[in-house]
Amino acid sequence: MRFIEFIFPPDPRSVGSDPDYRFTLANERTFLSWIRTSLALVAGGLGAIVVLADVAGIEILGVLVLALAFVAAGTAYRRWAMNERAIRLDEPLPPSVLPQVMTVGVALIGLVAVVLLIVDSR
Repeated sequence: MRFIEFIFPPDPRSVGSDPDYRFTLANERTFLSWIRTSLALVAGGLGAIVVLADVAGIEILGVLVLALAFVAAGTAYRRWAMNERAIRLDEPLPPSVLPQVMTVGVALIGLVAVVLLIVDSR
């Protein structure tokens, strides 16, 4: 499998049979939730860099938030496509590491924010 097909799988609607539309719509809502989360992270990362410009090292925090946004947005389509394929083929949904990545990422961002605030308050 080529790398681009790994990241962006082919259109899953060409395999299997049409499922109950509620499953397809639920999968699409989940995809849109990940995209909305990514957009919020982009706004937060850019906002931190612009609004908190006087805090030492804030660029590090902003870049971490933007990187997490990139990972979430970049993974959302693949997750949607793989889930849609599984639904259409009546297979179990594939596992996803995105929730764990987001959890660790947000915890890391929180830790960096606390460290930057402590360092800046001195």
